[in-house]
Amino acid sequence: MTRDIRYGIIGCGMMGQEHMRNIALLDGAHVGAIFEPDAAMAAEAQKIDPNAVLCATLEDLLGRDDLDCLLVVSPNHMHVPLLEVIAARNPLPLLMEKPLFTNPADEAKLMAFKESYPAPIWVAMEYRYMPPIQTFVDEVQKATGGVKMLTIREHRFPFLEKVGNWNRFNENSGGTLVEKCCHFFDLMRLIIGADPVRIMASAGQEVNHLEETYDGKASDIWDTAYVIVDFANGARGMLELSMYAEGSRFQEEISAVGPEGKIEALVPGPGRFWPEHLGAPPVSQVIVSPRSPKGPKMIEIPVDPTILDAGDHNGSTFYQHQKFLEVVRGAGEVEVSLMDGFKAVKIGMLAQDSARDGAAKTFG
Repeated sequence: MTRDIRYGIIGCGMMGQEHMRNIALLDGAHVGAIFEPDAAMAAEAQKIDPNAVLCATLEDLLGRDDLDCLLVVSPNHMHVPLLEVIAARNPLPLLMEKPLFTNPADEAKLMAFKESYPAPIWVAMEYRYMPPIQTFVDEVQKATGGVKMLTIREHRFPFLEKVGNWNRFNENSGGTLVEKCCHFFDLMRLIIGADPVRIMASAGQEVNHLEETYDGKASDIWDTAYVIVDFANGARGMLELSMYAEGSRFQEEISAVGPEGKIEALVPGPGRFWPEHLGAPPVSQVIVSPRSPKGPKMIEIPVDPTILDAGDHNGSTFYQHQKFLEVVRGAGEVEVSLMDGFKAVKIGMLAQDSARDGAAKTFG
């Protein structure tokens, strides 16, 4: 009988706790140890898994010899420093939350890290593993005859409060088009099957956080964006982001169009935010609309309620961990590489530069 895979988790705030709830649903895995310096978050994590050992320091966790893999869910700006410490101390198979990095000056470090890290690294791009998006990806070439236009629209709630309000500042988060939107740039590359060549954007802080200050410093995080991306194979992608549209029925709407037709994926936001008086939360849909013969066909893609309730990402965290565990056991391949995570952040950074100075940016 195969023994359980034991995770060591670095960071157990809101997203770290979502990971813990999903790991608890997996066959053959459990959380062995956690490191979370915030006492309140550590207490919440221990409620989820009282058997997980709470380590007093990062060194204590990395010094354990009973862990099989690591999961990093720290604030964004800590990702690269943690990668360096892990590589030096205990380079186990690693699931690294997005964004991979936040500072352009760290690009060289990451390239060196890519060549030297001796174990698999999987960058946590959960949106790939939402069941409706997986169906979309599986069917997109057949439905479109080859993607020419890809549009991703996210209309959602504002940024939630995080420990120490770290996500209210670009210097910590990397900026909205990195922190939030690297998911979508990763999806663009995956769906279109090519790298970008040019990025143009218009974005800013328009509605949320305008009056927020922390320790005398005004929040500078953006809540509005349009981003257009030209790809090397001639396809075009567009992102539309509004973080003050939580009244929407669907949070993500993705459409791809090609010479044969169109396909759409409609994904609701977290069920816990859906008003009870409106009844049951919406169910994800995929719609295929061929040009000939005309006749859109819609299928609903429900998610097991237990898995759905374990997080805010339409079940994707659970399915991502299933795939990652295969890698840890030596029975699968990394599907979201360090370079995938790197390129998704790079697109976001160039989009932010474009929004600031009004000029198109070259990807390279």
